[in-house]
Amino acid sequence: MSNEVELIKDPGLPAHVHRRADTDPKAAARAEQQVAILFVLSAIGTLLLIYSYIFIKDDKFIFIPVLGNTNLHQLGLGMGMAIALFCIGAGLIHWAKTLMPDEEVIAHRHEFRSEDEDREEFVKTVKAGASAAGLGRRPLIKRTLGAALGLSALTPLLLLRDLGPLPKDDLTKTSWKKGTRLVTDPGDRPIRPEDLEVGAVAQTLPELAEGEERTLNNIGKDAVLLIRLRPEEFNLDAERLSWTHEGIIAFSKICSHMGCAVALYEQQTKHLLCPCHQSTFDVTRAAKVIFGPAARPLPQLNITVDEEGYLVAGAPFTEPVGPSFWERSS
Repeated sequence: MSNEVELIKDPGLPAHVHRRADTDPKAAARAEQQVAILFVLSAIGTLLLIYSYIFIKDDKFIFIPVLGNTNLHQLGLGMGMAIALFCIGAGLIHWAKTLMPDEEVIAHRHEFRSEDEDREEFVKTVKAGASAAGLGRRPLIKRTLGAALGLSALTPLLLLRDLGPLPKDDLTKTSWKKGTRLVTDPGDRPIRPEDLEVGAVAQTLPELAEGEERTLNNIGKDAVLLIRLRPEEFNLDAERLSWTHEGIIAFSKICSHMGCAVALYEQQTKHLLCPCHQSTFDVTRAAKVIFGPAARPLPQLNITVDEEGYLVAGAPFTEPVGPSFWERSS
């Protein structure tokens, strides 16, 4: 056997193949236009998202009856964001593959910590590379890219509108006012005291004024439970007892823990139960919490009757209904 070892020769790099845009000015101009078109499409997608978010409303806009306003609203948001993000990404990729400098560079291994001179040289190289990207020589791409990026930057700002405007005092108030009739839910039928037997429970909402419409936001705050006991079964102070009428007491149906509907009433124990986390409230003691994670009783609504004998609110709720929030003092 031969003791000689044949050295492997460095095959080198394959021959560099130039792109058409490198050698053909028309191809370069065509590629530049294609990149600009993608950036313009991205800007149009962002505008579609903004238009859908602001102008397509569930109750005030009719465009394509087959889809429905809610579906059209969601479709516009999704398509707008998809077009905006896809086209800006495709434009950047197309720009890099067809127009940015196409040079092969061999990077030799070196120590992890470069010399100061090398670091300074690197900074110069980065700046030179940024210059070589061609933004200065291609104003069409520069302008369309700026428009696409600028409009896409508005998207998160626009979507942050879901966090506002600030609620001010909306979280502390409901639709209940002095003299507002209690009506059945469903049915919107006014209720008289004699409609409720001892042990009966009724879910109610405030009667709507002429021309008003219920909203999900209001329903989520206004729901009230009516429960009728024997007057001697209450263990209330004089003020709370005055808020009842002939053994009928009213509480907010919205749990003070996490806002679930307190929908279960145990007639023998006179307890209300929230099915979400088992918070339990004693009706005879103004819905005091006797079990579970809730920290506060259910707010009690002051009720009385009007001249026609229908149950009405004697006053609005004296405290916010539902779970705690940042501006609630108690």
